[in-house]
Parts: sequence; C-alpha cells; structure tokens
Amino acid sequence: MLTLHGSPISNYYNKVKLALLEKGVPFTEAYAATHSSDEAILGASPLGKIPFITSEEGALCESQPIMEWLEAKWPQPPLMPADAFAAAKVRELTIFIDWHLEIVARQLYGSAFFGAPALSESNLARIRKQLQTNIAAFKRLAKFSPFVAGDTFTQADCAAFNNLPLVAMASKAAFGEDLLQAGGVDHKAYARFIAERPSAQRVVADRKAVQTKP
Repeated sequence: MLTLHGSPISNYYNKVKLALLEKGVPFTEAYAATHSSDEAILGASPLGKIPFITSEEGALCESQPIMEWLEAKWPQPPLMPADAFAAAKVRELTIFIDWHLEIVARQLYGSAFFGAPALSESNLARIRKQLQTNIAAFKRLAKFSPFVAGDTFTQADCAAFNNLPLVAMASKAAFGEDLLQAGGVDHKAYARFIAERPSAQRVVADRKAVQTKP
C-alpha cells in the first residue's frame, strides 16, 4: 500500500494528502521529521525533505512529482483538465502558489511562527516587495470561479488551500498586514469554500490534532 511520509503540520504534506483523499486512493501515513539524517529516510528523500511516498513501485519525493504520479496512476477522478493547454495553466498556477508565493513567504516563518530573531529591516523590505509583486502576478492568473483555476477542483487547489493561509499569516505577523488581502486576493472566502469538502475537513482536523498535542 502507498504510504505518505511526513507530518500533518507540513503544508506540502497536506497538498499531497488532499489529492489522495480527493481521489480516494488507499494510503497510510507515517511520521517523518524534516531534514532527518536517518539513512532509511535519505534513501527515499535524499535531502531529508517531506513529504515523500513509498509504494510497491518504490519511493518518490517532492510534492509536485508525487502529484503528477498520482494523476497518471489514478486518473479518476481527475485533478487535471484533459485539455493539454488547460492542464498547463493548472501547473502554471501551482508553480506560482508554491514557488512565487509560499517559498518567498517562507523566509518569514522563523520569526513569524517559531520565535527566531526578527529579520533585518532591509530583508523585510526586500521580502515585502517581492511578495507584493508576486501576489499581483498571481492575481492575474487566478480565477476563483469558484476554484482557483476555474470551475473545477484541481491540483492548484491542493496547493492553494494549504499555502495561501500561511502566506497571509506570515505577512500579517511580519508586516502587520495580510498582503494577500491587501493585494485583492480574497483567500479567506476561498478557504471557507474549499473547507466545505470532506477531504479538506480531514486535512484540517488531522493538522489541528497534531498541533494541540501536549
């Protein structure tokens, strides 16, 4: 059976988990710490990153290749459009969310969420400018009609539901302002809409269960 390794606190773990739940793929979960030096983990994820999966076919790391493999192996229900160009637009959006929004905002997480020393004013200014530029670009691509790529739930929603709230919270903590909301992205209404899905409810409940453990 397929096993998803990582932690329910991880947004990229939850990106994959949401896809698995949407597709109804049987899977188990196994905890793995990020940046582990365990040889068994490094054999599956050479940088010790999470998530990674193990299956009868072998191990696979990095969330997007895992998503692509899931789509190829379990095409129904689809999380990618059948049309080649429409599918490319979903990939484009997913890259924007993961790399141009979340990875940029990730520079703020240490001080915003984990008690690390505050970043310098110059670093904060640089990150703020980059986020504002990238949010404006994302707004040009995102549809929210009602899903992020259009009228159908896709892989882009798996990324958006798990990443946009973090971008918003980190920017609010660092700058006193939710840069997504300030940039005209109504991520809160979108998150409430996606949260009506049983798959999203499972992801959120499992994350909260881990976060509230003593």
